[in-house]
Amino acid sequence: MEIVGIDVGFGFTKAYNGRNSVIFKSLIGDATDIQFRSILGDDASTSNLHITLEDKSYFLGSYAELQSNIREYTLDQEKLLEDFVKILAIAAAGLCTDTSEPINVISGLPVGYLKRDSKKFKEIIQGVHEITFHNKDGKDVTKRININKIHIIPQPIGSIFNLIFDDQGKIKDRGLATQKLGIVDIGFKTTDFSIFDHLQYIERGSCTMDTGISKCFSVIANKLRQESNITIELYRMFNFLESGMIKIRGKEYNISNLKKRVYNHAASAIASDLNRMWENDWDIDSIILSGGGSVELSEYLNPNIDGNVIPIGKNIDARFNNVQGYCKFGRYKWGYSKYISDSIEEPKANEEKSKEAALDKKDEAPNDQDDDAATAEKSSKGLSWLRRQS
Repeated sequence: MEIVGIDVGFGFTKAYNGRNSVIFKSLIGDATDIQFRSILGDDASTSNLHITLEDKSYFLGSYAELQSNIREYTLDQEKLLEDFVKILAIAAAGLCTDTSEPINVISGLPVGYLKRDSKKFKEIIQGVHEITFHNKDGKDVTKRININKIHIIPQPIGSIFNLIFDDQGKIKDRGLATQKLGIVDIGFKTTDFSIFDHLQYIERGSCTMDTGISKCFSVIANKLRQESNITIELYRMFNFLESGMIKIRGKEYNISNLKKRVYNHAASAIASDLNRMWENDWDIDSIILSGGGSVELSEYLNPNIDGNVIPIGKNIDARFNNVQGYCKFGRYKWGYSKYISDSIEEPKANEEKSKEAALDKKDEAPNDQDDDAATAEKSSKGLSWLRRQS
């Protein structure tokens, strides 16, 4: 059984199965006839993403941005579920895995939407889906995506799982697993504040706020519109903000200083909300910054946060923190199938059943002989609330 982590965000869609990782903008466009195809350009699997799903064809991600006449993205949670999730999630799964066998999926939702939208999310993507990928060489590849089980967890806890689990789904950092942790997950539209104590979710210290990086993009785009009379779509801002320069109608605009002021203001607002919300949680051991927006805002956030902030690694893409954690947790929850080279070796049925029964009965994380028994018990209890969910 292959396990895939899928994260459909407002800014980017990500998938990860332990071997392959996929990321593309959460942008859908109409499929148009391309009269000429250059042999030059980006050869990445997501650079020419043209699919057919349920008899409808779409361009996705950067390909939609470049080629589609009608391009759609959303910052509305209801619309994301109704019109985007199935297309983006199935495309991501199809790019990530080559198996036609049933797969299990772990995904996450912002804590503010978890209770309301989990059932709907499952209903939308569960089952068998046939998707065709139209490659630029003219060869079509049709895949059968069979999503067997889906488990939805609070989005930010994926970042914790990415730190505490190894690739086999075993707890490698028991010290972190038994701490009281605060997570600040800054996405495109939302920022999630969450507290986990010995991996137990703490409701009163957790919420979702509309303070994602898109608000910064909006402020900068509005300023540019005033200067140039051109409205810039938010999904086109990523590269410009990274370079600090944008050219409009042949005129260059240096937005580096504006970006710094806007980012500093956003970081101050997020830190103020965090410090106020966690005022009584002074016993938090560590605070984890995660999400794509955290990379942009971390240098402005860190000085304003009261507490021990775990720094973001310079050589990692923080946008993958949650989805990698989803996959690792899936391997913990359902058992790890050993992957050798390009093939997947399925465990024997009786071994799988006995392992699952033992986990359900004891709800214990894997133990090393030298681990402290009390530490193991605490981490087990923290994860039990997650394992009980279907």
